[in-house]
Amino acid sequence: MNTHQQRIVITGIGLAAPNADNLKDFRRKLLAGISEIKKINLRYFGPAPAGICTFDETRYRKKKENKRGSRAGCLGVYCAHEAMSDAGLDIDYYDRSRIGVYVGLTEHGTVETENEIFNISQYNYDVKYWTHHHNPRTVLNNPAGEITMSLGITGPHYAIGAACAAGNASLIQGVQMLRLGEVDMALAGGISESTGSFGIFASFKAQGALAEAEDPRLACRPFDMGRNGIVVSEGGCIYVLERLEKALERGAKIYGELVGYCINSDARDFVLPYGKRQAECIQQALSRAGLKPADIDIINTHATGTRQGDIEECKAIRQVFGEAPSTYINNTKSIIGHAMGAAGVLELAGNLPAFEDNMVHPTINVTNLDPECALSNMVLNKPTQLKSVSTILNNSFGMVGVNSVIIVKKYVG
Repeated sequence: MNTHQQRIVITGIGLAAPNADNLKDFRRKLLAGISEIKKINLRYFGPAPAGICTFDETRYRKKKENKRGSRAGCLGVYCAHEAMSDAGLDIDYYDRSRIGVYVGLTEHGTVETENEIFNISQYNYDVKYWTHHHNPRTVLNNPAGEITMSLGITGPHYAIGAACAAGNASLIQGVQMLRLGEVDMALAGGISESTGSFGIFASFKAQGALAEAEDPRLACRPFDMGRNGIVVSEGGCIYVLERLEKALERGAKIYGELVGYCINSDARDFVLPYGKRQAECIQQALSRAGLKPADIDIINTHATGTRQGDIEECKAIRQVFGEAPSTYINNTKSIIGHAMGAAGVLELAGNLPAFEDNMVHPTINVTNLDPECALSNMVLNKPTQLKSVSTILNNSFGMVGVNSVIIVKKYVG
């Protein structure tokens, strides 16, 4: 397992977040705590804080192609091309039939279905006005498939459905397929188009879990006593994954090495998180990586700004790490909101530059820390400079009790 053939590294990152469309700007704004969450006005629902991505939607395909495809596909195509460019890879470097595309999704098809129902409502619900593009837009593999069509990839593609742990799960899938020899390169990540669905907002509202604030930039408040729920965001992030041997052969820049991971299940409740199982997931990821809790420099938390979710995760971290004297803890959602299927991979991407700048970006909007969430070395409201950063642990959990943890180490040749 320690041969170059089995070691998997990240060599490219393409992203679209609610505050940036590239990693450099994303990192700069995370360190500065710059949130661009805004209020949007949803059909049937009204105003709500949300994270909306702004990126060049026609950089890699025409407006007509975007119109035929989906918003999720548009995000995926942009991120995949950006990841390939960032990796310095031409699509023909690898056999196109040996490239896998694995995209994590929390939801897909809801936006298109809601739009079509609204459309036919203007025509007395006459279904002859229902678009013939609906089925290919709403199948779960749509975003991954749109990436393969745009890049001419003929290897396997599919979606990973793991609620809000789906982004992490897709990275794990990419690692496993490379280690099994099924593919020679993987494009893996997560996509969310959830801000287009009033149903998602309405459901969180019905659960009492939708954030509200006069200033939308202050709406997402993980760990704070004043938190009142989730800020729904769209987003996308795709990674290029390669075997270390091939990355070194072509002189690639290496963002980090994926050294440990775990996915497990609470087997307990549809929506309520369970810190005990989260702790077990963290412990198993550490074990697979051959690491001790003290080896982790940064924990990027999943915390969404719901009371029980934040507290259960802090219980899990406390159980595994104790006082964690050398481990620093932050949260990215406080700045960009919750990007659902893209959350884990966007949040990990925003922390990976710490291997170079040794900075821990802050959790913002914490003015009154919940005592049940108080952990040692929480990085609150301003960044923290460390002497060095060599290992990052990323938590990402989801509904119906799915938990995921990924550990990335700095590569030192």
